[in-house]
Amino acid sequence: MENNEIGISKNKINKKTKSKQIPLKIIPLGGLGEIGKNMTAFEYDNEIIVIDCGLAFPDEDLYGIDIVIPDVTYLIKNKNKVKGIFITHGHEDHIGGLPYVLKQINVPIYGTRLTLGLIEGKLKEHTMLSDCTLNVVEPGELIKLEQIKIEYIRNNHSIPDSCSIALHTPIGVIVHSGDFKVDFTPIDGKVMDLQRYAQLGKKGVLLLMADSTNALHKGYTMSEKTVGETLENLFSRATGRIIVSTFASNVHRLQQISDCSIKYNRKIAFSGRSMENISEVAMELGYLLIPEDMIISLDEIKNYPDDKLTIVTTGSQGESMAGLSRIAASTHRHIQIIEGDMVIISASPIPGNEKAVSNLINDLIKKGANVIYKSIEDIHVSGHACEQELRLIQALLKPKFFIPVHGEYKHLITHAKIAESMGVDKSKTFILENGDVFELTRATGKVSGKVPFGRVLVDGMGVGDIGSMVLRDRKNLAENGIITVVIAIDIRNKIIISGPDIVSRGFVYVRNSEELIDEVRNIVTNVVEKCLDRNITQWAEIKNGIRREVDNYVYTKMKRKPMILPVIVEL
Repeated sequence: MENNEIGISKNKINKKTKSKQIPLKIIPLGGLGEIGKNMTAFEYDNEIIVIDCGLAFPDEDLYGIDIVIPDVTYLIKNKNKVKGIFITHGHEDHIGGLPYVLKQINVPIYGTRLTLGLIEGKLKEHTMLSDCTLNVVEPGELIKLEQIKIEYIRNNHSIPDSCSIALHTPIGVIVHSGDFKVDFTPIDGKVMDLQRYAQLGKKGVLLLMADSTNALHKGYTMSEKTVGETLENLFSRATGRIIVSTFASNVHRLQQISDCSIKYNRKIAFSGRSMENISEVAMELGYLLIPEDMIISLDEIKNYPDDKLTIVTTGSQGESMAGLSRIAASTHRHIQIIEGDMVIISASPIPGNEKAVSNLINDLIKKGANVIYKSIEDIHVSGHACEQELRLIQALLKPKFFIPVHGEYKHLITHAKIAESMGVDKSKTFILENGDVFELTRATGKVSGKVPFGRVLVDGMGVGDIGSMVLRDRKNLAENGIITVVIAIDIRNKIIISGPDIVSRGFVYVRNSEELIDEVRNIVTNVVEKCLDRNITQWAEIKNGIRREVDNYVYTKMKRKPMILPVIVEL
C-alpha cells in the first residue's frame, strides 16, 4: 500500500486467530433516520474508534433548546477502549458535538487541516483547547492502532478537505464514505481519489457505509463551477450593492463570490459570526484566497459607492437571528435594504426551513430588493451524491455488505435498493437504527443488541439537564400560557390576609377578561377557605386544590389548559 503511515503501536497480534473469534461491532450513535449529529463507533476487541461527532439543530417542539448532541453513555462506559475520534470534514453536523463530548471523554482528535482549524475555534470558545490533542492527517495517510488502521481518502463535498475513511481491520476493509459527491471540476482542483476507491475494490471491500442524503435524486450532482458561471452573470449585470447569503462553511462558494467581486472591483464585507470566523480560519490556512485590500469591515461600507460593495452574510435558511433575517427585518446595525440591492440566496432550504426562507424572500422583495434564489437561477448545487454517483461508488468498491448512512429513513431505504440493483445481496444490506449493535464477521452480519442512545439536549451551559417533564412544561407554556395565583394567609388565625391576586401571561389579557379573572379569584378564595375550615394547612394540599379547581373552570369556560402556578405567602 503506497500510503504514509502514522504509527501509534507496533504490537503484533495473531490476526487470523482474532478474526475467527471476534466480530467487529458497529454502533451508530446518531445520523441514521435523521438529519445531523452524525457519530458512529467501531469496536474490535479492546479498541474503539469513533467517526465524527456532530450536532443537530432543535426541532420546533424543543422549546428553548440550543443544540442536540448524541448520547455517548456507551463510550463513557468503555472510555479505556476509545482510541480517538476521526473527523471526515468540518461541517457542524460532524464536528459540533466535540466540545461537549470531549468534556466527558477526552481522546485524541484526527482530521485534515481545515477541519482541525474549525475545531480549534470551537475548543477555544469552550476554553479547552490546551486540554485536547489534535492530530493533522493528510489524505492518503494511514493511522495505525494495534488492530485497526485508519486511512483518509480525499473526496469532494461542499467544504474543502473532506475525506472518506477506510478502516483496515482484522476481518476486512470497511469504507465509510463521509459526506461526498463526485465533482470532476472542483474549485480547488483536488478531485476525489476514485483511483484509491478502485484499488480497494480490487483487493476486496467487506462493508461500505455511504452517504444517502441525495439517494432520491436521479442523475448526477452538478459541479460547484456551475454556480460560478451563474454568479459571474449576476455580478456583470448588478448596478447596486450585492448581498450574498450562503452557508459559512462552503469555502469554495465564498471563493467564487470573492473572485467575482475582485473582477468587478467590489470590496468584500463579511457579516455574521460564523461567516467571519470561518472565512478568517480559511484565509489563515490558505483555503480562501482574497487580497487583504479587498476586505473591509461592516463599519466601512458607508465609505464606498453601492456598486463597489459585496456583502457576504449568514442566514440563507431564514434563521431569525442570522445576518440576512436581521437585514430583512431592518434590525441590522450596519445594513439596511435600499432600492436596487441585489440579494442572492445561494443555498437550498433544508427540509423544515421552507416557510422561513419563503417569508424571508417576501420581506426582502417588499423592501425593494431584487432577490435571486435557486428557483429562478442555478445559484446553488448540493454537496451530496445523487443516484448515479452512488452507483459509481458501488461499482468501484463492490462491497460484500452495505449499510446506508446519513439521511432520513426514506433516503436509507432508497439507497439500499440502489445497492441491491448494483449486485449487493439483499440479505447483506442492513438498515440500522441509532443505538443498534451490528456485529460483522467475514461471512455474516447481524444486529445483536442495543446500547443507550438518543438525543442529549443542550440549553445554554446545561448539557442533558432538560428532560421530558421540562419540555412538556415549556410546550404547555408556549401553547396555553400561565396563570399565577398569589395569596397571603395568616396560618395561626386561619384567615386570608391578602389576595388572591391573579396574574396571567400568555393566556388572556387581564383587562379584557375581568369577568373571567374575578371568577378565578372567587374559586381560589373558596378553595382556600374550605381548606382552612377543615384545618388543612399543608401548602401542597392547598395548592393542589387550587390547581384542580381553577384548571377545571378554565377548561370548561375556555377549552384551554394553561399552567396554574399557586404561590402561598405565610404571615
